[in-house]
Amino acid sequence: MSKTVDFIFDFGSPNAYLAWKALPAIAARHGASVKLIPCLLGGIFKATGNQAPGVAFSGVKGKLDYEMLEMRRFIAAHGLTAFRFNPHFPVNTLLMMRGQIAAQRAGVGAPYLEAMLKGMWEDGLKLDDPEVFVAAADAAGLDGAALLAATGEAEVKAELVANTEAAVARGVFGIPTFFVGDEMFFGKDRLGQVEAELSRS
Repeated sequence: MSKTVDFIFDFGSPNAYLAWKALPAIAARHGASVKLIPCLLGGIFKATGNQAPGVAFSGVKGKLDYEMLEMRRFIAAHGLTAFRFNPHFPVNTLLMMRGQIAAQRAGVGAPYLEAMLKGMWEDGLKLDDPEVFVAAADAAGLDGAALLAATGEAEVKAELVANTEAAVARGVFGIPTFFVGDEMFFGKDRLGQVEAELSRS
């Protein structure tokens, strides 16, 4: 039986970008595939009572500084020199996430994923603006207008909601989250544990 890593993600998470840059190589080392599962982080937060780290830890002395240190260490370890924090953060990701569903349905999920991650966490684009969204998709060789139109389809909207609800039902409370079988791992800093689980399975 082939190994699979379920990757629960939302474009609004810088850590999802960072995790994705490392995850495919980990999967490849173990002959595993990665299943992309787009979910709405805001929906996960609402369902679980969770909050973004910048809110949850804002009153904890040193905590956010340490989170940034960990991010810098990860970036350095993986050579992710193209990363930069989006100046428009937080960006409403509903359009992008529906777009990922639409792209996957159209068979262009992989190039769409790369285009939106690059736009968000390398180029600093305001991708909740439909015109910027279309331009970014077009620049990647995709049909931005068609993808934008598809984000309004009832089936696309319903699939994103269903993905989010299913993730919460599995115990997901934040992003990025990974599953190897029934084993759940949260956060980019658990990728070593993901790899260890793949080596056992």
